[in-house]
Amino acid sequence: MKSSLAMSWISDPTSYYAPFLSNTIKTRNLLHGKLLHSHFIKLALSFNVFLSNRLIDMYSKCNSINCANRVFQDLPHRNVHSWNTIISAYSRLGHFVKARQLLDEMPEPDLIIHNSLLSNLTRQGRYKECIDVFIRMRKQFGVEFMDEVTLVSVMGNCACLGSIKLLHQVHSLAIVMGFRFNLISYNALIDAYGKLGHPDCSVSLFNQMSEKDVISWTSLVVAYTRASRLDDAFRIFIQMPIKNTVSWTALISGFAQNGHGDQALSLFSQMQEHQEEEEEWVVPNTLTFVTVLSVCADQASIERGKEIHGHIIRSNQSNVFLSNALIDMYCKTGDIESAEKVFDRMIERDIVSWNTLATGLAQNGYGKEAIRIIERMILDNTKPNHVTFLAIISACCHAGLLSEGLEILQSMEKDHCVTPRAEHFALIIDLLGKTTTGRNGLKEAIDLIENSGIGLNHVGLWGAVLGACRVHGDLSLAEKATKKLLELEPENVGRDVMVSNIYAEIGRWEDVERVRERMNANHLRKESGYSSVEVNNVRFNFVANFKSPCGGKEDDVYDLLRCLKVHMVD
Repeated sequence: MKSSLAMSWISDPTSYYAPFLSNTIKTRNLLHGKLLHSHFIKLALSFNVFLSNRLIDMYSKCNSINCANRVFQDLPHRNVHSWNTIISAYSRLGHFVKARQLLDEMPEPDLIIHNSLLSNLTRQGRYKECIDVFIRMRKQFGVEFMDEVTLVSVMGNCACLGSIKLLHQVHSLAIVMGFRFNLISYNALIDAYGKLGHPDCSVSLFNQMSEKDVISWTSLVVAYTRASRLDDAFRIFIQMPIKNTVSWTALISGFAQNGHGDQALSLFSQMQEHQEEEEEWVVPNTLTFVTVLSVCADQASIERGKEIHGHIIRSNQSNVFLSNALIDMYCKTGDIESAEKVFDRMIERDIVSWNTLATGLAQNGYGKEAIRIIERMILDNTKPNHVTFLAIISACCHAGLLSEGLEILQSMEKDHCVTPRAEHFALIIDLLGKTTTGRNGLKEAIDLIENSGIGLNHVGLWGAVLGACRVHGDLSLAEKATKKLLELEPENVGRDVMVSNIYAEIGRWEDVERVRERMNANHLRKESGYSSVEVNNVRFNFVANFKSPCGGKEDDVYDLLRCLKVHMVD
């Protein structure tokens, strides 16, 4: 038996050792791979091209690129697969300079390795570099040096770069070359045109398709939602022969992102009913839940948020993204206790988890608890970032903790190597304006801007100064801040309203009229604020001096308010 085994590797070592290498690559067992490599060297098998190519692949899959390169360099005779394997390894791990250097050294680079490089560049978000490689391919090998894989990669990059002109050029090139578009390339084109805000082009391509799948239909739905054509998106969705979780989530997200939260929640309910009635496997996924939880957070709809939380528990889904969305929802609906419970039960936390809780504590007036977040993060070996400090300084601002806020600003770079940004200084200016008296606080705020080293052309900084001017009634500085804001953000009506209120508070009615005339001349109008209440999962909005539609019960609502007013007076 031993003799036959010995003979098998002597007569055909490639076939004998191939399963061992395949298992090592599958299990990502680097130690096992190194033992095999040592064994090959002892048996003089390290010059075997097939085994060496597998070793290169094994080392790259185990993220040991230097060992992979050493095997490649030791090969006296390399074939195309050797070059493709090492170049793909470097590009997959993000070492694109080395990958392109090896590509230039390759005797006869083929389309496979170029497609691999394009794909890895796209995966790493190097869209411009991907287009540069594609242009170089055409110049070096001719316009016909491309296939469907090339086309799909390049079209996706055109969309990510926001270049409709480039997409038209690539699409036209494919047509001129006589490409026969298949299902995958059609879907990529529909998606690309949709991302660039051209749903009509997506529809035209969709109508040309002889074969369509659920991805084709979903891509068209997304194209319409991106263009805010929600009626068309819903019409296409209704016509879909088969709907899956992705298509339902695409429509729900489209309505949510376009500010139609109620319809998004309604669609989520229909999705659950569809699953029960049709007995189809349409189960909400993480993105579905995150989307509807975001809607609940924006609408401060805590009852609906709790229902969705229960649905998540029953579906046995648990991950950091869902937990972060739940914390955000509970914080924005004012239920800090539930947010803390979700946070404490998390098995794994990321920086977003900490920042979401810190922001929630700040927004709900828990200033000192928010400040302690940094200490908790340090104990958890989590490094705070600029968003963390925005939340903490915001908490100080809400709670009027001036000394703590200034101390945290100073500690950012000193203790945590986080450079303060304009947003941090804007919050400190707001804090100084609220907690100091007279012009000293405003002078300190201006000095802070000038000494920050970030320049004076930042909307947030001057907006904070204008807010502080209203507190202290400093008209001269308010006018300076307003002038600067009009240069930086001419269409923000909120700035005009604020300076108009400052003029009104000191009785300068002619200036109030002048500001309002300018607003009218520029067709600027402040959106009316409103209050909302939720009854039986239905939200009712109330605007001042306007009877909101309450299902014919407006008179009952206002009668109740008058009755409550009488009781409050008593």
